[in-house]
Amino acid sequence: MVCCGDCAPIKRYQKNATLMKVISIFLFEAKHFVRNPFKIVALVLFIIAGIYGLHSGASLYKAQQLQIEDILKTAEEDRQEVINYYKEGKKGPEGRSWVDVTTPFWAVWYTNIYHFKQPSPAMVYSVGQAEKYCSYKRVTFQSSPYDADMAEEISNPERLQTGTLDFSFAIIFLTPLLLLILIYNLKSYENEQGFLPLILVQSASKNSWLLVRMAFYFLLTFITMLILVIYGAILTNVFEAASMVFFEIVLLTFLYLVFWCVFYFIIIQNGKRILGNTLQMVGLYLLFTFVVPAAVHQWISIEKPVNLMTDFIDATRDKKQDLYKLPDSIVKAKLVKLFPEIANSKLAKDSLRSSSAMNYSFSALPNELMKESIAPIQKESIEKNKMIQSTYWFNPVIYFQHQFNKKAATNYQDYHAYREQIQAAIDFQLKIMVPDIYNDVKVDEKKYMNYIKQFIK
Repeated sequence: MVCCGDCAPIKRYQKNATLMKVISIFLFEAKHFVRNPFKIVALVLFIIAGIYGLHSGASLYKAQQLQIEDILKTAEEDRQEVINYYKEGKKGPEGRSWVDVTTPFWAVWYTNIYHFKQPSPAMVYSVGQAEKYCSYKRVTFQSSPYDADMAEEISNPERLQTGTLDFSFAIIFLTPLLLLILIYNLKSYENEQGFLPLILVQSASKNSWLLVRMAFYFLLTFITMLILVIYGAILTNVFEAASMVFFEIVLLTFLYLVFWCVFYFIIIQNGKRILGNTLQMVGLYLLFTFVVPAAVHQWISIEKPVNLMTDFIDATRDKKQDLYKLPDSIVKAKLVKLFPEIANSKLAKDSLRSSSAMNYSFSALPNELMKESIAPIQKESIEKNKMIQSTYWFNPVIYFQHQFNKKAATNYQDYHAYREQIQAAIDFQLKIMVPDIYNDVKVDEKKYMNYIKQFIK
């Protein structure tokens, strides 16, 4: 076609006409949505599930914060009681004559040091493993990262059975279902009614018409999710404490919604019947949310069976008892190997008092034994986690779940680091205590406060 004169008005007209068509399709879809109670109920139920999940995460976050505050308050009160022993010239609590807080062993024991897994405000979005592990641990030189109070408390399926549902569950498992309900009859309804050809005559193309209709539900779902994310941020003050996490969560929800929309669009684009499209979308949902994760779990269970921690149990029971049967000369040699600085210490040269110093320092040996027993368990756990990560390219739902947990600081790596921090704190207590025992250090109030200052770091 030859354009006479200025073509700009024609182009503007065409652009405006296209925009009007898009707006008219949006308005048509809005009317269709409002008149469909089934879709409205689905959206309302999704919102209710999201709000419930956000409140579950916020409640756990606030409960852990209060718990940490209570523990810190109690620990400070206990330390003040020990400080009073020094001021009053006492060696320990009444009825415990064997306690002497002027010695490094008992002074360190009564420092009442706790290590915490500080909850992130972003926990409101994903509980992850926060309910599975304890968030605090009293650290003594006789502790272990695998003590009973650090063991798994409750697994995810059990948590769901007891009614605890977090926001990430609503996003991961309910969003694709909501989207399916909203778009299951796009195009196929018009095709079955026989007026699809008439619609296509009025539209530029079938794909653009379908894409605009789907975009309406994409925006509706995303805006709903965005409002829920903002509401969650208000519950735990995410904006102030972890503002970047908020935007990362928004981006994550956006990408997850795009992921499902792409697959659903392909199915609807190539389908002709409502039932056929619905069955395909349900099949895709079951494949990605249940079949693939279950298959991966089964594969990992076969390759890496559940560790019954028999080596750790043997170490805590049999091997630890064997240490007590060792001759003093071997025990001393092991302690000198761990702490070379005690070889020429004051009590090491005192034949009468060296035995007492050795007994008080003995806790260092079971600690090394525990670390040797824990190493294979941690290695196997890391290998399992890497195996799961290697499946992300065909296991996207678990990938997104991992990302939600990562942003909320409630994933495997966070709790693995927490255990390592506890072990480092135990090692540090022994590193300070054992040389002081062998150097016959007398602990007063100032020295006791210095212990606390060092350990809290």
